[in-house]
Amino acid sequence: MSFIWLQVGQCGNQIGQEWWQILANSVADTERYFRDTNIIVGQRGRGNNWAYGYRDTGMGTDRSLLERTMESFRREVERRDCYSGTVILHSLCGGTGSGLGSHLCQEIRDCYPAGHLLSVTAAPHETGDTPLQHYNSLLCLSYLQRYCDGVLLFSNDDVMKRAASTAEKKTFSSSGLQPVVSLTAMNAHIASCLAGLLYPVYSLKTRSMVSMGLEPWELIRSLCPMPSMKFLHTAQVCRRGTAFWDQVTSSVVQTVPRANPQGQLHHSVSVLAVARNSQDYSFLLSRDSVLMKLKQSYRCVSWNPSPIHCWTDPQNILDPSCRSHSLTVCANHSSAADVVSGIVGKARTMYDSGAYLHWYRRYGCEERDFQVAFDTLDCVVDEYNSLGQP
Repeated sequence: MSFIWLQVGQCGNQIGQEWWQILANSVADTERYFRDTNIIVGQRGRGNNWAYGYRDTGMGTDRSLLERTMESFRREVERRDCYSGTVILHSLCGGTGSGLGSHLCQEIRDCYPAGHLLSVTAAPHETGDTPLQHYNSLLCLSYLQRYCDGVLLFSNDDVMKRAASTAEKKTFSSSGLQPVVSLTAMNAHIASCLAGLLYPVYSLKTRSMVSMGLEPWELIRSLCPMPSMKFLHTAQVCRRGTAFWDQVTSSVVQTVPRANPQGQLHHSVSVLAVARNSQDYSFLLSRDSVLMKLKQSYRCVSWNPSPIHCWTDPQNILDPSCRSHSLTVCANHSSAADVVSGIVGKARTMYDSGAYLHWYRRYGCEERDFQVAFDTLDCVVDEYNSLGQP
């Protein structure tokens, strides 16, 4: 089985670049082969506008990015003995990542309905990215909810905190504010989380130690049993030296949001823990205590009989050169509702005042598109907020 890795827009390609760098640094993946025909480049951006990116009309005699991408995608599918699905990297904010990314998810689902579709997407900062970021995020999230099987949702604000906390040296300004974190460091953190989750693990290899590439789809199967809730929260801790897994687990759960702004406690549908440690099987000795702590800290719902899943591998892809260990935890967690509701609230305020709507109508986006997006995401928020209620 094999899947296709699809990078869309500036953010998607920057995260992808860090992902491939991690693979290149490992012993087993020292060689990469990229086909030039799979690099699709447009002559201009999409103006940070979802509607412009989704419509994606060609420039002059040029074919659209969507058409060229799907043609290359079809050739890749036909090269595979068994196409299993697609992992798509993009952002919610930019015109290409949000608009073209949404349209690609729709096209891939329509053309290859049997394949899985996993989105890896970055939500913008609450303030300061672009004036249209809330509209773009609203419309893109509604398409991801409709067409994807699972969504690894990374909030830029949260990623910035995690990147700062893992930096070897922190430089605080005289005002005591959080130090400036580069985009490269943020993209590297997201790529590290992806490697922790999706790089082949011993637990899913065959008896002959062959990887079947099941990691993305087993992740979806384990964490997204209900189609109404598919937004996933990821946390990760990496350490060098002797592995004290209880301490590592405590560090992971400290990063998990406890309650929403209204004080309602968060809960999880299910949790996946991926433990990687270089030539060391010490995790197996601490496995039960680690999983129990995760189950309690993530507040797994009582109606799921098997809420905790665990994968292990005796190689730490994140730091293969020395004795190291990492724990990556992915959860279908109700904190996703905080991110989604924040985007919906800001987008609704702008929409009710009529702000910037002419930029979307210009490219064929109608009132119905916004109303469907609002209704879709309101249902998502309601579903997550109902977790844990009797």
